Amino acid sequence: MIPPVYRRWPIALLAIICLLPTGPAAADAAAADAEPRKGYPPLNTEVMVLDLEALADEAAREIAEQQAIRQRYQEAPRGPAVDTPSRPSVPAIALRPAEPIEPPPVTPLSVMLDWTPSPRHAALIVARERGLFASHGLEVALSTPADPDVPIKLLAASRIDLALARQPLLHLGVDRGLPLVRVATLVAMPLSALVVREDSDITAAVDLAGSRIGHADADSRDVLLAALLHEASVRDDEVETEELHFRLGDALREGRVEGVIGAMRHLLPRQLADEGLATRVLTSEALGIPLHDGLILLANRDRLAAQREAIGRLIEALEEASVWIANHPEEAWTLIASAEPGIDTPVNREAWQQIRPRLSLSPAALDQGRYRRFEEYLLEADILGERHPVSRLAVDPGAISR
Repeated sequence: MIPPVYRRWPIALLAIICLLPTGPAAADAAAADAEPRKGYPPLNTEVMVLDLEALADEAAREIAEQQAIRQRYQEAPRGPAVDTPSRPSVPAIALRPAEPIEPPPVTPLSVMLDWTPSPRHAALIVARERGLFASHGLEVALSTPADPDVPIKLLAASRIDLALARQPLLHLGVDRGLPLVRVATLVAMPLSALVVREDSDITAAVDLAGSRIGHADADSRDVLLAALLHEASVRDDEVETEELHFRLGDALREGRVEGVIGAMRHLLPRQLADEGLATRVLTSEALGIPLHDGLILLANRDRLAAQREAIGRLIEALEEASVWIANHPEEAWTLIASAEPGIDTPVNREAWQQIRPRLSLSPAALDQGRYRRFEEYLLEADILGERHPVSRLAVDPGAISR
């Protein structure tokens, strides 16, 4: 088929021919042309004339080829892309948004402190604030007890996952049948002491006879005080006791007691000194009580198998926090004070210098000899009813690691 543009060419040629002169006029024109004119080629000069019909045929062939290619493309089947030289494959177009990436699972753990937040809880606070718990897939909730005896009761009843306590309370609880087990150590040295008024006559355990002593919790009365009385051969009925919970300072200041057992040696004396009351500190080791862990993390033995992996990850986070504290002591205190404004007091700032070196750099490490010796000491003091193996009291680090 010849395109319309080319079909008009013959008509144009006829129009030109019709305009040319004919008859006598044509003869005159021919005669005139016989004479050379200025600016025109002479006669018998060969002139090339375009073959308009050939050009029209070539254009028609090109148009026909393009239409054939277009028709073949339109009739080709639709479907997945085929990798061919004429039709290279291309990426498929997404028809809907990609599925969102699900966050990794997070394991919740509830931890109850043994007391109000203080510098000895530094590893827990730093691990939380630096996102170390989160980086180990944990969501750890820290809480403060209403009184110091509450944590192990809630732990034994499976109301919380973990609780902080001192090693003597662990021995006492296990002997009473509670499903407690040590899984980590946060402070590896004793922190409690017997704090007495400066104006009292108490300078040694034997002087406790006839005195009135306050205590903070069960292990202070039933373990530490009982051990001191046994060592000094003082009968229980020769000492009057009073349960004070968190009001140790108030009782000493008001003169209701001559001393308190289980007080934090790095906090209470300085606090009372700032208030004008002088005291004396009799440390537990100076009174003959064996060295023991000052702050440990307890789990419920009946639930330990199910929580083993999560507890292992928590201990790893605590170890990372303890090492960071050792390397950045000043920055660590700034972080702790910012996270827990109630801790930022002159007493705690001074206590931080004493507590920081006592923080355990390897929380999972277990000194089995220490737990065995303390168990024997309490058994000889008639504080325990039977001897319990270390495996019943504390878990080896390898048993809770991933």
